[in-house]
Amino acid sequence: MQNKGLIKFFAILFALVSIYQLSFTFVANNIKNDAKTFANGNSEKELRYLDSIGKEKVFNLGFTDFTYNEVSDKQINKGLDLEGGINVILQISVKDILKGLSNNSKNPVFNKSLADATADLEGNKPYLDKFFDAFDANSKGTVKLASPDIFANRSLQGEGGVDFQMSDAEVKKVIRRKVDESVESAFGVLRKRIDKFGVTQPNIQKLGESGRILVELPGAKDVDRIKKLLQSTAQLEFWETYKIEEVGNFLMAANEALKKTEVSTTEAKPVVKDSLSALLTDVKDSAAAKKGNNPLLDKMVGQGGGPVLGLFSPKDTAVINGYFKRPEIKNLLPAELRYVKFVWGIIEKSKDAKDKEVETVALYALRGNRDNVASMSGGVVTGANATFDQLGKPSVSIEMSGQGAKTWEELTGRAYTQKTNIAIVLDNVVYSAPGVSSGPIAGGRSEISGSFTIDESTDLANVLRAGKLPAAADIVQSEVVGPSLGQEAIDNGTTSAIVGLLLVSLWMLVYYGKAGWYANIALAVNLLFLFGILASLGAVLTLPGIAGIVLTMGTAVDANIIIYERAKEELREGKSLDEAVKISYSWTGAMRSIVDANVTHILIGAVLFIFGSGPIKGFATTLLIGIVTSLFTSIFIARIFIDKNIVKKADLSFVTNFSKNFFTNFHFDFLKVKKITYIFSAIVIVVSVFSLATNGLDQGVDFVGGRTFQVRFEKPVETEVVKGELAQVFDGSAEVKIFGNDNQLKITTKYKVEEHGTKADEEVNKVLFETLKHYYASDITYEKFVNAYDGKKVGILQASKVGPTVAEDIKANAYWAVLGAMFIVFLYLLISFRKWQYGLGAIAAVAHDVIFVLGIYSLCYKFMPFGMEIDQHFIAAILTVIGYSMNDTVIVFDRVREFLDGKTKGNFSEIVNKSINSTMSRTINTSLTMILVLLIMFVFGGESIRGFIFAMLVGIVVGTYSSLFVATPVLVDCISVDDKKEIEEKHKEN
Repeated sequence: MQNKGLIKFFAILFALVSIYQLSFTFVANNIKNDAKTFANGNSEKELRYLDSIGKEKVFNLGFTDFTYNEVSDKQINKGLDLEGGINVILQISVKDILKGLSNNSKNPVFNKSLADATADLEGNKPYLDKFFDAFDANSKGTVKLASPDIFANRSLQGEGGVDFQMSDAEVKKVIRRKVDESVESAFGVLRKRIDKFGVTQPNIQKLGESGRILVELPGAKDVDRIKKLLQSTAQLEFWETYKIEEVGNFLMAANEALKKTEVSTTEAKPVVKDSLSALLTDVKDSAAAKKGNNPLLDKMVGQGGGPVLGLFSPKDTAVINGYFKRPEIKNLLPAELRYVKFVWGIIEKSKDAKDKEVETVALYALRGNRDNVASMSGGVVTGANATFDQLGKPSVSIEMSGQGAKTWEELTGRAYTQKTNIAIVLDNVVYSAPGVSSGPIAGGRSEISGSFTIDESTDLANVLRAGKLPAAADIVQSEVVGPSLGQEAIDNGTTSAIVGLLLVSLWMLVYYGKAGWYANIALAVNLLFLFGILASLGAVLTLPGIAGIVLTMGTAVDANIIIYERAKEELREGKSLDEAVKISYSWTGAMRSIVDANVTHILIGAVLFIFGSGPIKGFATTLLIGIVTSLFTSIFIARIFIDKNIVKKADLSFVTNFSKNFFTNFHFDFLKVKKITYIFSAIVIVVSVFSLATNGLDQGVDFVGGRTFQVRFEKPVETEVVKGELAQVFDGSAEVKIFGNDNQLKITTKYKVEEHGTKADEEVNKVLFETLKHYYASDITYEKFVNAYDGKKVGILQASKVGPTVAEDIKANAYWAVLGAMFIVFLYLLISFRKWQYGLGAIAAVAHDVIFVLGIYSLCYKFMPFGMEIDQHFIAAILTVIGYSMNDTVIVFDRVREFLDGKTKGNFSEIVNKSINSTMSRTINTSLTMILVLLIMFVFGGESIRGFIFAMLVGIVVGTYSSLFVATPVLVDCISVDDKKEIEEKHKEN
């Protein structure tokens, strides 16, 4: 081997750099363990400990030192499935942005185009493109985007804006830029909010041009609080209010009108003695006072007064909103109330007539106007801080700009004079509506009070400081993983990695003896390089990523196996050890097969990286890095030791007493049985296609949308009973399966998956808790059931949500990934082998393998004891199967090409059979190491990746079969009779 010294130098340099990079992870983990010990399960105390030492020097290398924050930035980060935490994808509403840019245009073509774009769920097409397509189709050239009532409005005019002379194409460029600016603004606002939230190593990134933003908060535990923080638009407004006396007559009239159309089902309750009832009842036995006969008033559960019209149950707010939207009710509004805006306050606890604590929400009437614009907007706020009011309750103090202070003084002065109140409204919810008792308030300072907890006041202050989002941010995909589940994943991953490493190493020793030791040393160096590169790239390690590392151990020895098997062949032909090694490491020896096999593998990994997301991208990252490091260590590191043997003239035979006779006299006529294998494969494909058409597949929420919960109980439960209970509360949408142990269930539902916002998510969580809480001890609470915390053993351990639009995108990505991978591989093989027959044979084998795996999943998913869902993980498995199937096929094809171009005697079929037989040792060996590793991962890797591993396990077995009994026969059958005769004549001459 030339440049041996240079290779040793780089190997040592890479090893030292890798150790240096990994040292930060080692130090950071030790400090985190100290923090956990100190906190004793208190996550807030743990974070405070880590924050307190953030700027302290914790790592000294002699020539330089590092603070904890610097060490933490350089470590290998653990993904949510290992660390626990919350991962969400937020969709910034491009529809809201477009409405804002058009000044809420009433143009019918514009609004119909918005509606059409919203209804279109075509995968992977941005909303803005859908809107432009819909506008072109609806306008048919009759309406321009630059119309004054659409985008050529006052707010968009000026330099870089829109004027009415622009073409639609020119306007589209401006609108694209404005939308991008809005998404960028939202990205900045979210980053500020997250930075203030207090989690270690948060990750936020824009996802292409889709308007989606990924937010990962490792270690975060309070699910509902975080979702509120992320989705709050922070639309702060100050409105003047009506008093109850000014609105009471309208409410009475509305109640009377509703009697004619509504049949009240409200139970008879004691009459609420409040100011509203006093206004509405002049006579003791008035019909209005009789409960059960008033659709609107019967829903009132508490006293109003001043700006509060009454207290209602939160569950009745939607019905009451519907009443106020009815045309016949709107027509009852007197002229002075025609612009009234009815809004609700925050949910509070109060006592009912029986002194029982209930949740109530106050109804307010705001003084609206023709433009529906608040008296003062929150844009004037320059600062916000969590504080305490005069009663010692948490509140938020705000500071305003100079112009804001002036407007605030005018507003409070008017309220003082008219004895009215000012409602402080955030995201269309009234937080408080104070009166002004001491005259106009100067200085631009105010206070927002309400039934806040300390966390809520802190979050509200943070949100106001960070600024408002330019449009609504809806959570279209989310995943919550508890820390205890993450620890289980780490334990399972570590176990499978160690057992896999030991078994692969043992097999190499048993089969190749001393050469096996060299391969194992190369494997160890490969793992060091792999982890070092992951650390230097700041990669995130996930459970599928660990699977990729374990798979790398299988692939790492593949190149050694190919080289060793070729060296054994040359030694059997009488070559010296030096000659055998040189030939095996040459291009005409093993290198061509190794390069072809690994290039196809890299291409598949690249497709997986491009189309994958989250953990799947992590899997692709480790796989790609592993391929590169494996090639280097297998080819160069192992050879350094082999060359030392040659120099020392030591014995090296690449065999042991156990393996020396394996496949030495193997002569099987593969082409003779091709009719049988064709029939067998045809039957498998027909059965698979029939099952796919009739039985279908168990499509996961990644593909169809929905919510998934992994729920652990204290004792085993009956799945059918739980399913029946949940179906009643989830409108019939409930699928329940045992997940691992019989006290753990995987619950899937589509209930309210299309509804965005924290209220829908909280409602689903609460319904789930209320339905299942009777299975738990009496001390279980909603917070304990839903939120994550260290040491959590029961309740929701993992939860995920995928909205329908995201599911469509994922499904489209999956199709393109599989088709794109097959096309790329076909193209590469066509270029490499220079004959289309090789590419066709390989694609036929891959298609066979994919259909086979899909058929197995279709036939077995209903009764297998582990999950067999078709999701992103499954697509990753399919692409990996394609890669390994190509690997095996390329090894066989390279030898077929070599024999057909060489001097082997015999007719065409005999030459092909000899070439296949000569690869059996390497084919079986490479497949066997992979199957061994996958079996270990299947057994020890944990329930969450068992279906993913099973797909690869089946795929590798089938791929080995297809490379021998499908790919090669198809190749042979596609070569013309004339070409076969030409090859036979050539070999006769030799």
